[in-house]
Amino acid sequence: MRLIVLGPPGAGKGTQAQRLVDRHGLVQLSTGDMLRAAVASGTPVGREAKAIMEAGRLVPDSVVVGIIAERLEKPDVRNGFILDGFPRTLAQADALEALLAGKGTPLDAVILLEVQDEVLVDRVAGRYSCANCGEGYHDAFKRPAQEGVCDKCGSTEFKRRPDDNPDTMRQRLQAYYKETAPLIGYYYAKGKLKVVDGMAAIDDVTRQIESVLDALEDRSEVLSARGG
Repeated sequence: MRLIVLGPPGAGKGTQAQRLVDRHGLVQLSTGDMLRAAVASGTPVGREAKAIMEAGRLVPDSVVVGIIAERLEKPDVRNGFILDGFPRTLAQADALEALLAGKGTPLDAVILLEVQDEVLVDRVAGRYSCANCGEGYHDAFKRPAQEGVCDKCGSTEFKRRPDDNPDTMRQRLQAYYKETAPLIGYYYAKGKLKVVDGMAAIDDVTRQIESVLDALEDRSEVLSARGG
């Protein structure tokens, strides 16, 4: 199964992607992690990326796609993967489409988590975590069982990310709608888009995604039986 989980910041993409990894043995491919690994391994495309970054320039899409191409050659992705952080633009989507078509491994689905903007602002603005173990909490949705004490490790120290505030979140949403939201129409036109209600409870969102995957597997079995 080859997937992209799409949605605005704060929609829960990371949580659902990790559940897909745990349930289906998929590999979560983070462009940041792949870039660092390629640089560390000294592959040709990794050396190119290193030179670009050391010069203080942004790594171009062509190099990122080259790093993804290298990563897809590794045996651990044979059961499938979830792309994390890529594509973010239509140009990147086109480049990814060409890469996967050349390998004969097209995407199976792009799962869109739909969440209203103000809900996203409330979600992000209320987030905080344990400063010791990193366990996540929320002012409205998930408070420690004992106020001021981490459920997981017992620490009494907590922290908030400086960008987890309403103003910054609205800026991030503007960037999302400008650069990434056009991918919704792009993948809809290709018949790959599957929409789920990201405002539901976390377990309900997972069940929706599992239903999408079940339907894809059923369709794949029918096509295989027909020889298509």
